[in-house]
Amino acid sequence: MSRQAEDDLVFKALAHPRRRAMLDAMKDSPCTTGVLCDRFTDLDRCTVMQHLKVLEEAGLVIARREGRERWNHLNALPIKAIHDRWISQYAAHAVSVLERLRDDLDGPAPDGA
Repeated sequence: MSRQAEDDLVFKALAHPRRRAMLDAMKDSPCTTGVLCDRFTDLDRCTVMQHLKVLEEAGLVIARREGRERWNHLNALPIKAIHDRWISQYAAHAVSVLERLRDDLDGPAPDGA
């Protein structure tokens, strides 16, 4: 799969607020599917599983079976790749624009400063 296709899957997965909330729930420690179902009481188990499938396909969740339980682990590496490829470059550009604006507003430095 191309890097662009992988990025598209990550953006799609992150686009839904419920999936972002699920990732937040797994941030500190893995969660079983049952725990996620208990946390998101307005969703039935099938819907939780559908959201987890999208997250898994994007590589954001790694599922491990232990007996009858399915443990869902956050994999933040795809988010870091998005940050490195997109966000950091645009943030650096925005900071340089703000620095130029500040310099323009401050005007030339007074003599002797």
